[in-house]
Amino acid sequence: MSLDVYLKKIQLTTIYSENITHNLNTMAEKAGIYKELWRPDEIGITKADQLIAPLKAGLAELRSKPEFYKGFNPINGWGDYEGLCGFVENYLNECIENPDAEVHVSR
Repeated sequence: MSLDVYLKKIQLTTIYSENITHNLNTMAEKAGIYKELWRPDEIGITKADQLIAPLKAGLAELRSKPEFYKGFNPINGWGDYEGLCGFVENYLNECIENPDAEVHVSR
């Protein structure tokens, strides 16, 4: 007979990371997803599953009126409509695949 002892701890591991320019904040705000993207902590979002519905809705909104949203492309050329759509789509897919992941942002 023997005794096995273990000390274990769970460490956070980044499973997804992406960056997007703050120049697209107005476009995100108009699509209704600024807080979900830039300030989830301020609206109580802590887990990826809480982002699924709003990101789906925001992406659908963005895609429903491309010419309207392209009007918010930054004058300086840093960021654009297509970039925000791709960012939201990627983020949404990762949230769907990892619904229990913790949400962290750095602004």
